Amino acid sequence: MKAFWTILMLVFSNVLMTFAWYGHLKLNEMKISDGWPLILVILFSWGIAFFEYSLLVPANRIGFVGNGGPFNLLQLKVIQEVISLTVFSILVIIFFKGQPIQWNHIAAFVCLVLAVFFVFLK
Repeated sequence: MKAFWTILMLVFSNVLMTFAWYGHLKLNEMKISDGWPLILVILFSWGIAFFEYSLLVPANRIGFVGNGGPFNLLQLKVIQEVISLTVFSILVIIFFKGQPIQWNHIAAFVCLVLAVFFVFLK
């Protein structure tokens, strides 16, 4: 069950992370934040990042083998990266329709999924 909660929290934290890092670009594109000074954009992103970290830190604590979880640090990191790129790719396709996904992006993603496979080999 700890693996489930860890991965679920990592997914939601990565949704928030993606919005914190790139959401302001969409807001600017929509003419919502195009007049905002950079400091306001940074504070807006930090506000979102607070909630991201509120999920990410507990997910890592729950999932870490040293705290009774199922994953070692390398496994947690590789899982995190694959979730991050998956969430990012989905949100780019949905919200930034002008950004094409090319064959080399897919090939890189497959390599990362293979990294998850290899990091769990004994």
